[in-house]
Parts: sequence; C-alpha cells; structure tokens
Amino acid sequence: MPEHDALWRMLDANFPGLALPPAVARQLPALVPLRRLARGRSLFVQGQRTQAFYAVSAGEMEARFTGVDGRVSAIEHFGPPRLFGLAAFAAGLPSEYEAVACRPSEVLVIGHEAYRLMMDSAPGFARALLAEFARRFDVTLQLLQAARHEVAADRFSAALTQLARQRGRPTGEGWVEVAATQTELAQLAHVSRQTANELLAAAEATGRVRRGRGRWWWRPAGA
Repeated sequence: MPEHDALWRMLDANFPGLALPPAVARQLPALVPLRRLARGRSLFVQGQRTQAFYAVSAGEMEARFTGVDGRVSAIEHFGPPRLFGLAAFAAGLPSEYEAVACRPSEVLVIGHEAYRLMMDSAPGFARALLAEFARRFDVTLQLLQAARHEVAADRFSAALTQLARQRGRPTGEGWVEVAATQTELAQLAHVSRQTANELLAAAEATGRVRRGRGRWWWRPAGA
C-alpha cells in the first residue's frame, strides 16, 4: 500500500541502518496512518498537547510562532522525510509552534502505540532518536547564536539559502527557481518587508537574484 511505502521510506531516510524485528515490521504499518492536509490546514496549533509526532511524506509544512503581540513568524519550512512535533510529544508538553500545510501535503502520524512499539521492541531506535534530538539541539544553538550576533544581511542570506534548498528547482545556467514570496522571506530572516525588499534589490544588483511574481531565481555563489 502507498502509505506503507511512505513509512519505509521515512524510516530509511531518518534512521539508516535500523533493522526492525519481523514482528515489529508486521505490526507497525497499521499503527502509522497517513494523513492528508489541504493547503493552509493546521495539523496542530501552538499550545496544543499533541498525541503523536509526525513525518512529512509529501508536500511541505511550515512551523509558525505567534508572539504575545499577535505577530506571526515563520520558524521553519520542512518537506519529506522530515520528522517534527517530536519534542512536545516525547516530553508531554504543549507545542511551541503551529504546524500548517504550505500546499497539499501528506504526513505520517506516529502515535503513542507506534512509539512504544518502536522504543520497546526495535533495538537501536532509542539511540537513533537520541542522536536526532542531539542534532536538533545543536541546530537550535546555532540559530540562537545567529539571531543574537548576525546582522540582518547575514540572516537574509541564510534565509535565501534555506528556501532555495527546500523549494528550489534548477532551471539551467546555475539558476534555481524558488516559489516563495517576499513576505515569507522576510519572516524567515526576521526582517521587515521593507528591509527584505532592499536586500533583494541589492542581491539582484550583484546578479545573485532575479525577482518575479510570487517567486524568485537564486544563483549560489560560484555557480
């Protein structure tokens, strides 16, 4: 079944080398359903205690944070085979962000029963999960350092690179087409739209960016 194929692809990508005992491999597919989301649909909201963690199987999800002043910031975009919602689920805490589908998407839902089965009966899964937590903690520290020390231009350059990697489509001669709005870019870089417009214009003047409606083209350094 397609959802079973999606499950095995996700496990291979996130936990390479993990060998499931035959009994676990037989039981697991029935415990990990595939959920489809329309564009703009929330999977869970900020402050919600989730009953599962998730993996993107198709499409793209966005993590959004709403501040006390009501301002909404895009924290991150993620596509297949990214795991998300893991920390809040494992710790039993409210989610720190809202997960929203950027376009029609599919996610694998890994609930308590599947989690217990993997933790208790799949040797190596707990170690692999701990390694994933460690990697994410390191990334979080790097992001905090960037937010504290990097200037707007550096954050903007990092946001350009991140969106190009996540949504980019090569179009020849070193250019990558990126379907993203200026607003999304500004939110990801934590700058105003005016600043984002100025920085895009500067990048365009150097030949690194070409702008279009609802998209832009990016050429990595050295391309």
